[in-house]
Amino acid sequence: MPRSHHKRRRFSVLFRSLIALSLAIVLSSPGHAAAQTVKTGAQVLSEEGFQPLKGKKFGLITNQSAMVGGAHLLDLLARSGVPPTVVFTPEHGLKGKAEDGVRIADDSIAGIPIKSLYGAGKKPHPEDLKGLDLLVFDIQDVGVRFYTYISTMGLAMQAAAEAGIPFLVLDRPNPLGGEYVAGFLSRATPPTFTSFYPIPIAHGMTVGELAELIKGEALLPGLAGLQLEVVPMQGWLRAMRWPDTGLPWVATSPNLAEFGSVLLYPGTGLLEGTAASEGRGCPHPFRVVGWPGLDSQALAKTLNDEELPGLHFEPTRFTPVSLPGIASDPKYKNRELGGVEIEITDYREVQPVETGTAVICALYAAIPDAGRTVFFKRGGFDDMTGSEAARKAVQAGRQSDEIAAEWHGEVQHFLELRRRYLLYH
Repeated sequence: MPRSHHKRRRFSVLFRSLIALSLAIVLSSPGHAAAQTVKTGAQVLSEEGFQPLKGKKFGLITNQSAMVGGAHLLDLLARSGVPPTVVFTPEHGLKGKAEDGVRIADDSIAGIPIKSLYGAGKKPHPEDLKGLDLLVFDIQDVGVRFYTYISTMGLAMQAAAEAGIPFLVLDRPNPLGGEYVAGFLSRATPPTFTSFYPIPIAHGMTVGELAELIKGEALLPGLAGLQLEVVPMQGWLRAMRWPDTGLPWVATSPNLAEFGSVLLYPGTGLLEGTAASEGRGCPHPFRVVGWPGLDSQALAKTLNDEELPGLHFEPTRFTPVSLPGIASDPKYKNRELGGVEIEITDYREVQPVETGTAVICALYAAIPDAGRTVFFKRGGFDDMTGSEAARKAVQAGRQSDEIAAEWHGEVQHFLELRRRYLLYH
């Protein structure tokens, strides 16, 4: 949206306590934790004794993020005498320890087969679903179109439809909240695994809501006959970002180990599709960005002059290093870079995609002409942004607020489209 609108959105945060006392509070620090106010779909199902699963053979699509309090969903299912027949895992594997893009092999745990959906194939095979009564999905997503867990969910929905079995989503919060929506809609044809749906970069939906949208709007073929059910959360409100839920953050992948990185990822994550560093190989990926020989002071001033809400840019010099299991071979490994560290001063105010667009525009303008010729050659940027529009606008020297204004109409259309699928106020 235009820069004049950068400060117009003030999120009021409503907390509902476990004793049904409602109060409004402001959390000034990104690291400040609230008392737990939200029950995930998995917790709701657990407190019901997993009744819908008893006596059924089901497959569970999950990873390390499926925590219920201090226990993993798999442990709770085993204790309740309703273990899954088969487990399916997305990118990064069951424990979430595999690096981005690493193919995962099949495995087993406690006699239960573990089938990878990020290995030889990305969709459950028909033979893996034979004899099953149900497929269950419980994975914490990050609310970003190019994060692959929602692509895995869609393909699993297709597989369930083809097998004639129901698909059950145990809902979890969108860590960016349910009100923030930004970025171009994907126009990838054919769709790619990181640009699987014609939705904005930040869509503001939970996985349960998104599953309903995918089916209801036929975003994937073959879903008309799918029996889709969602176990909704309790206590989640659309204005909530992750710290407001009171839930502990569990790293959804090796480079998203903290909420600060998650919050900035929809924007600075786009640098993965460029030759600039997005901070992999550093302690706080996606919170530090840079380029060889860059004037850090000048870049910080440019970005601070933008007055991007909820943020401050601090000049820095950093050296990406190999971090096995996290970033073994980051860009510019062992080479000092100039750049900025992004400090979050108010997580409620941050507009991640607009921030990333501003950072990319500022970086592109600050690097030498020779650097500009290779800036977008690494590939993937058009795929991640959803079209070539953003790249061409940056190359033309357009301002970040002008670029954001271009997606405003698309976002408004999407907001109307998604309205009928929203489960929470």
